[in-house]
Amino acid sequence: MMRFESVIGFALIVAGLWPLHAAAQKYAAIFNFGDSLADAGNLVVDGIPEYLATARLPYGMTYFGYPTGRVSDGGLVVDFIAQELGLPLLPPSKAHNASFHRGANFAITGGTSLDTSFFEARGMRHTVWNSGSLHTQLKWFQDMKPSICNSPEECRDLFRRSLFIVGEFGGNDYAAALGAFLPVQKVHTFVPHIVDSIGKGIEKLIAEGAVELVVPGVLPIGCFPVYLSIFLKQQPEMYGPRSGCIKDLNTLSWVHNALLQRKIAGLRKKHPGVRIMYADYYTAVTQFVLHAEKWVICGGCGGRGGGCGGGGGGGGGGGEAAGVWWSFRLRFQ
Repeated sequence: MMRFESVIGFALIVAGLWPLHAAAQKYAAIFNFGDSLADAGNLVVDGIPEYLATARLPYGMTYFGYPTGRVSDGGLVVDFIAQELGLPLLPPSKAHNASFHRGANFAITGGTSLDTSFFEARGMRHTVWNSGSLHTQLKWFQDMKPSICNSPEECRDLFRRSLFIVGEFGGNDYAAALGAFLPVQKVHTFVPHIVDSIGKGIEKLIAEGAVELVVPGVLPIGCFPVYLSIFLKQQPEMYGPRSGCIKDLNTLSWVHNALLQRKIAGLRKKHPGVRIMYADYYTAVTQFVLHAEKWVICGGCGGRGGGCGGGGGGGGGGGEAAGVWWSFRLRFQ
């Protein structure tokens, strides 16, 4: 883990949210959608799957003192955004007896942009972890509305004063395709579908009254330990000379992000009264990788449960207080 102050700075920088700091009292609530990068416990609310190492110690040991269902030992970007804006940590949307009047976290580990039917139609159902797609999460959001507001007008008023974080989405869609051993060129054909799905999700939220949205891009997946392990000992030209990451996979991420930014630009023109902010996770994580010695980055990943190295628990590399931990993907503390 990095120092607490460093994590807050990183969280706000990658999310592009420094301007929001000055408006900390502006937001009545935060509603967050996403995957394991933002899951605060939805996957484990009704029990811990046997395969899920990330819901057991040492996950959560340092920051919370116990496992929370976060795929991290520390806080998530959305946790630090909530704290910086003077709001409580968002409860998982599936939590029992929780209050959602200040927001909710609909993210779930394994969440995709596309619905499960897309993958089933292409023979990839076995590589998708769950059915918690963006549009499923939006259905959970719809189902929650009667518990947080008493009328459509009251809901729209609340949502106009709230911050919506949509993603990142796409990482698990590409993981499903790559896990099915599809060629990278074939995976590129999925990018427009994935980005269009994100765009439709944004429009659904705007129709509900959302006027402030943050939409993160995907991370440089060519730097993920799981893919570096799968493609171990390939030709040297496959890897970036400075980063050591797989160039073709990082290009896939770059293309996704470029298309997503184009989609956002179109939505801004279509909805001039709505502020849609793109959050550049790609550049921030690339800087981590290029300057690994500064952050003491450690590696390790393990199977479907997503456990870190070092016996299925934490990754080594300089001790818990010194570095960024890796699991299936990079975590933010």
